[in-house]
Amino acid sequence: MTNAAGMAWNPGFSPDSPCPPRIAGFFHSLQLTQETIMKKTSALRRLLQSDGLIVAPGATTALFARLVELAGFDVVYATGAGVANMNLGVPDIGLATMTESLDVMKRIDDATSLPVIADIDNGFGNALMVYRVVREFTAHGIAGLQLEDQQLPKRCGHFDGKAIIAAGEMIGKIKAAKDAMLDPQTVLIARTDAIAVEGFERAVERAAAYLEAGADMLFVEAPTSADMLRRIPAAIEAPHLANMVEGGKTPIVSNGELQEMGFKMALYANSPLKAAVKGVMDVLAHLKAEGTTGNAGHLMITMRERNEITRFDFYRDLETKYRG
Repeated sequence: MTNAAGMAWNPGFSPDSPCPPRIAGFFHSLQLTQETIMKKTSALRRLLQSDGLIVAPGATTALFARLVELAGFDVVYATGAGVANMNLGVPDIGLATMTESLDVMKRIDDATSLPVIADIDNGFGNALMVYRVVREFTAHGIAGLQLEDQQLPKRCGHFDGKAIIAAGEMIGKIKAAKDAMLDPQTVLIARTDAIAVEGFERAVERAAAYLEAGADMLFVEAPTSADMLRRIPAAIEAPHLANMVEGGKTPIVSNGELQEMGFKMALYANSPLKAAVKGVMDVLAHLKAEGTTGNAGHLMITMRERNEITRFDFYRDLETKYRG
């Protein structure tokens, strides 16, 4: 079995094994060479051209990106909301800056051989700022970029109170993004939040205009019913992304249903983040109640697993190699 970057490995595991196969030996094969880095945009392009649904879990840290790859997925989504939540402790209301987002997302990209799609919000400004942002992100080799049509300050697509820019301004941003790409293979995903502001029909019109302007994939955010979700790919012939947000405005449907509807990608941007927070809350509650973590092994990974995930043996071997 190989992942999107052509790296062979076995994602299966048994929690009771001394060194789970999901981890054992994986990082010996995961050596991020220049060839691997250059392959990431091409790998994402190949995925878009292949059959089947692409499932893109979100990563908020470099460690989470590694876990996405270990789990057997083919794409990592570097989530803007998650960067704000996990790294700044703030809601997704436009408080993270471009440099803060880039710093986290390039670390995410470094940690995996998989192609990474980076959420660049609304480009952090006007078309000229989009040009600069795209130059910065593509210089690092990020495989895909998601750009939305919200006004500053932007907010989570499943929050109330959104405002959007004129369609013509967004088209200018898309053209700026395409011109700025240092690698023309970089995939551009154009998102519209117009359903909540202008209605479904106008959102579809915007999406069609964004496709014509140069977008490679369309993301019509926050449809409020399964029927509305189904109508999106039927309305425009293009690769479409569906955003599955637990507790959000869009009903959660299975990956099989999304593929049947005609979607190409299913996004689970913050499911890993929310699961991780739940895990932290559980172990802290246990410690508070029991006064020890000695009986909390079922709530945590083992020391050996942590060392494998963080490539301890790899760095220990380097230390030995370079010791004077």
